Amino acid sequence: MNGAIRYTIRPYDTIWMLAQVFNTSVDSILNLNPGIEPRNLFSGQVITIRPGYQSYPPYPSVPSDNTPVNQGGMRNGMMDDDMMDDDMMDDDMMDNDMMDDMSGNMTELMNYFRLLWEQHVEWTRMAVMGIINQLPEAELILQRLLRNATDFANALAPFYGEEAAREFGRLFTEHITIAGELVQAAVAGDSNAVTDADRRWRENADQIAAFLASINPYWREDDWSAMLYEHLDLLGSNVENMIANKDAESISGYDEIEMQALEMADMMAEGIMMQFPG
Repeated sequence: MNGAIRYTIRPYDTIWMLAQVFNTSVDSILNLNPGIEPRNLFSGQVITIRPGYQSYPPYPSVPSDNTPVNQGGMRNGMMDDDMMDDDMMDDDMMDNDMMDDMSGNMTELMNYFRLLWEQHVEWTRMAVMGIINQLPEAELILQRLLRNATDFANALAPFYGEEAAREFGRLFTEHITIAGELVQAAVAGDSNAVTDADRRWRENADQIAAFLASINPYWREDDWSAMLYEHLDLLGSNVENMIANKDAESISGYDEIEMQALEMADMMAEGIMMQFPG
């Protein structure tokens, strides 16, 4: 099979991600692997991939001040000709170290954004519990939650620069503080304040979605708006259950919040990997 390689699936790999990394298409991978279950990949599974010589889809140009440093012989997401010669590839084999580096970088980036989103929803839940139950450590919990915005900004800075990172940190800080206001208003039974906070919360979500779309062409504004609105709906429903002492519903609702947060983490990581394929 000319130009094809054998690739071993690693944790968190998806067909879509592999298509971006190897500059090919999902259909190409599926056609080379009859019977593969694209939604049920497992670690250790070996599949066939034929890397492309052209970017698919075309990668946009990156401003010179944010141009990522290419590593491992990559050039704008395409393999250098030297890497494609007989010394590096035959019909069935490609340099394993290079594949390990690419897959390792993907997994590391995805794991880190999953950590940040997990921390966001975990500390949010604890902050809500602190407000509702008037816990003495409530203020400390809120401060730890606010640090999550800084952590996200620090994660984005290497890709988008300090100014863009600060702007995201500002918007995400607003997301957290407005949530706190909404919970306090709900506990007090102030429906007007709840309505006002919810309106500002959603306006902030629109601002975050627009900002993310402005810095990464693979982050669609409508996709992020839908994700963030779902995040707000799940959190809002969970707060209502916690205030009403519906513990079983609150706990099962948190499971939904957690899984949805992981989807946002993966969307964030995948968009960065597409924009900075090196």
